[in-house]
Amino acid sequence: MEHRGNPTDLREFITSLPFDRRLYKYDIRGSLAHVAMLAKCGIIPKEDAGKITRGLKEIEQEIEAGKFSFDILDEDIHMGIERALIEKIGFLGGKLHTARSRNDQIALDIRMYLKEELLKIGNLILTLQKALLNLAKENTEVIMPGYTHLQRAQPVLFSHHIMAYFFMFGRDIDRLKSCYERTDAMPLGSAALAGTSFPIDREFVAKELGFSKITENSMDAVSDRDFLVEFLSSLSLLMIHLSSFCEELVLWSTSEFGFIQLDEAFTTGSSIMPQKRNPDVAELIRGKTGRTFGHLMGLLTTLKALPLTYNRDLQEDKEPLFDAVDTAKRSLEIFTPMVASMRINPERMGRAAEESFTVATDVADYLVRKGLPFREAHGVVGKIIAYCLDRNCVLSDLNLEDYRSFSPLFDQDVFEILEVKHSVDSKTSVGGTSVKGLKDQFIRAENLLESEKMWLSHPLA
Repeated sequence: MEHRGNPTDLREFITSLPFDRRLYKYDIRGSLAHVAMLAKCGIIPKEDAGKITRGLKEIEQEIEAGKFSFDILDEDIHMGIERALIEKIGFLGGKLHTARSRNDQIALDIRMYLKEELLKIGNLILTLQKALLNLAKENTEVIMPGYTHLQRAQPVLFSHHIMAYFFMFGRDIDRLKSCYERTDAMPLGSAALAGTSFPIDREFVAKELGFSKITENSMDAVSDRDFLVEFLSSLSLLMIHLSSFCEELVLWSTSEFGFIQLDEAFTTGSSIMPQKRNPDVAELIRGKTGRTFGHLMGLLTTLKALPLTYNRDLQEDKEPLFDAVDTAKRSLEIFTPMVASMRINPERMGRAAEESFTVATDVADYLVRKGLPFREAHGVVGKIIAYCLDRNCVLSDLNLEDYRSFSPLFDQDVFEILEVKHSVDSKTSVGGTSVKGLKDQFIRAENLLESEKMWLSHPLA
C-alpha cells in the first residue's frame, strides 16, 4: 500500500519557524528599511508605507511582550510576520514584499544577526583578556615549569604563561574583526537571484541598516554562506584556546600538580567520594569544543556541491550557527570568572620548577659562551643529567670537581646559573619570559586592548 505522509508531519519537517523566530527583530528592522526605500523611490505610496511601518512596529512589540502567536503554517519567520501584518492592516501588508524575495531577506537577516553577535563575542573575549592581564600583573614573581610534551622543560614566569593565552585570544578577536568585514555586505535587493526590475536604492537600505557596502552579484548574494563558515571556523579556534586552557586548569588542579585551586562554584563533588572536587566546568567547556567543531563540519557538508543559487539545504545553516553562538558566549561568560577566582600555589609551582632539570639548557648555553659548539655542549649536559639520575641527585648537588670531570670549561661561575630565577631573568629576547620582557608584554597588551575596544565600539570606523 502506498504510504502518504501526514501533512502535519510534513509541515513540521519543512518549517524553520521554531528556530529562525529568534531573527524576528532583524527581519522587522530589514523590512522597515525596505519599506522606507520603497516609499522614497516612489514604488509604493508614502501613506501605505506609513501604515506598514506602524504595523511592523506593533508586531515587534507584541513579539517582545510574548503576545504574538506563531503558527507552524507560516513556515518561517518572514511569512509569520507578513501574515500578521496583513491580518493587522489588510491587503496593504502584501506590498511589503515588493522588490524582494525570502532568499535575499534571510541573507539579510542572518548577516545582521551575525554582525551583532560578532561584537558581543568580541566584547566577551575582551573581558577575558582584561582578567588575564590582571592575573598576570598580580603574579609577576611566581615561577613555574614550562612544558613540552607535558614534560618539565624550562622555568618560566607564571605570568608569561598566562600572557600566552592573552595573545591567543587577541588573535581570536582579530579573526572576528576580519569576519565582520566580510559579513558587512547588504544583500537585500538581490531578490530571488536575478535582482529586480523596480527602481530600488540599495545604498539607501545599506545605510539605514548600518552596512558599509552592498553585495556585488545577486546570484552570489542569495547563496553565499562563506561568512558563516568563516565565523564557525573562528569560533572553533576560540574554543580550541578555551579548551587548551581548561585542560591545563584540569591538570593544574590535580593533587599531582597542585598548582591551582578552582573556586568551589566551578567544581562539583563526587556522588561516592566525599574528598573529591571535580573540575566539571572546565571539562564541560573542553567538551563543548567538539560540539562547535561538529557545527563547522556540518555546515561545510551542507554547502558542498550546492548549485547556484538558493537551495532549501541552506535552511540547515541556522541551527548550527545559533547553537555555536550560544555555546561560545556561555563558555566565555563562565570561563572568565573561573580563571579570575582561582587560587594559585606559588610554592608548589616554584618547587616543581626547581625539582627537575629545567635549567639544563642554561648549563649548555654556559658551555657555548665558553666556546663549545652547542651540539657538543648539549651532549655534555646530557651526560651530567644521566650522572645525576644514577645518583638520585640534582644539578645543584654537584661540586665543581664533578662538573670538571665532564668538561674543563666549567668554572665556579657555573653555580650562578643553576637558580631558576637566574634562568628566567636571562631570557631577555623579545617575547621571552624575563621580568623585563614581561613588562614589555604588558605594554603591548594594554595597547592591544585599547585597539580592540575601539573597534568593538566603532566597527565601521
